[in-house]
Amino acid sequence: MQTSAPRPLSARLRPDSLDDFVGQRHLVGVGTLLRRAIQADRLGSCIFYGPPGTGKTTLANIIARSTNAHYEQLNAVSSGVSDAKRVIDEAKERLRIYGKRTYLVLDECHRWNKAQSDCVLGAIEAGDIIFIGSTTENPFVSMTKAIVSRCRVFEFKPLSEEDVIKAMRRALVVKEGLADYRPKVPDDVLRHFAWAAAGDLRTALNALELAVLTTPLNADGECVVTMDIAEQSIQKPALSVDESMYYDFISAFIKSMRGSDADAALYWAERLLEAGCDPMLICRRVVIHAAEDVGMANPQALVVAVSAMTAFQNLGLPEGRIPLAEAIIYVSESSKSNSVVCALEGATEAAVKTKDDNVPMYLRDPNYKVERVSGYKYPHDFGGWVEQQYLPDSLKDAEFYTPSQNGEEKNLVRAKKAKRNKG
Repeated sequence: MQTSAPRPLSARLRPDSLDDFVGQRHLVGVGTLLRRAIQADRLGSCIFYGPPGTGKTTLANIIARSTNAHYEQLNAVSSGVSDAKRVIDEAKERLRIYGKRTYLVLDECHRWNKAQSDCVLGAIEAGDIIFIGSTTENPFVSMTKAIVSRCRVFEFKPLSEEDVIKAMRRALVVKEGLADYRPKVPDDVLRHFAWAAAGDLRTALNALELAVLTTPLNADGECVVTMDIAEQSIQKPALSVDESMYYDFISAFIKSMRGSDADAALYWAERLLEAGCDPMLICRRVVIHAAEDVGMANPQALVVAVSAMTAFQNLGLPEGRIPLAEAIIYVSESSKSNSVVCALEGATEAAVKTKDDNVPMYLRDPNYKVERVSGYKYPHDFGGWVEQQYLPDSLKDAEFYTPSQNGEEKNLVRAKKAKRNKG
């Protein structure tokens, strides 16, 4: 009699070594810091942060099991202070008697509150445990600063379609995967699974398993998964265009907004939606365009774009198309300026190349009274603005931001000239 549910495909195929690990080559590729630290068994406490299904928990398990240390795994949703204290007490005893370290792998670590986090803080500092947290939330925002400051943060990225397809191909042929069902899955169907999963390998594998398990065998005893079955299994329709045309549509949408043609931008957005494009991709492109191509010529465009994205997330389809369309029209018809991008590129280049960047003495961080003595001019004492050097001496004459003559930005040109004349 079976007493537990069968493990899902994504769990059965979870790799045990770095050689079988899929994706994240920027973290675990040959010669990278993380891979060297793992192989040398010198990895300290760390946090893995990134989207779901990208290998965070899998890599944590590989690290813990590839060393001579003991391994404990908790989930922040279901565990609390008592669980953490038990692990820490046992880890201290294990280290004292056997000289064996303990890895504490904590899934969804952002869900722990301050009290729960504080109970492991001392153990991390003392080296009683090696903490590996995994989270889909930005740890610098969602976790207590004390924990984050004592860990190295590694950011995971969505897997490429090729990485996801590679993992699915393996699932179709290995014994612990789906080989017993003699599955036949065409390349275009595998690519649809990978595209619809949007970099989430767990989603792709579990949808593939559902498709195989629910498809009857044909006369030859084979399980043939069609595009229709794939769409039903992953609940996302296949694009009605080929991959090349899909990216052409996206390019046309972006360039139509940049070219201030609201009609064309709306058409290409709707064409993408009808083709099965993720609506959030369109929302994100509108937000990016509002900052990149409209910028300071109409700062309100970014507010409208972000509001439309939030509205779409709350409304969904079909109603979400209305605020999205409003944002596309507003952003398309706004005056254009790329001065923000140019300023950012200039500042970035200077930040990378400039070595002599000592902060002027009067800008450093003593208390307010000393600042007044040290020569700092408090702008409000001079009506809100006063001539003063804020860049380091090596960059004192640099200008990264140059307002255009478009939209509201032309007012900034006049304001900038007025300040210079006043100075």
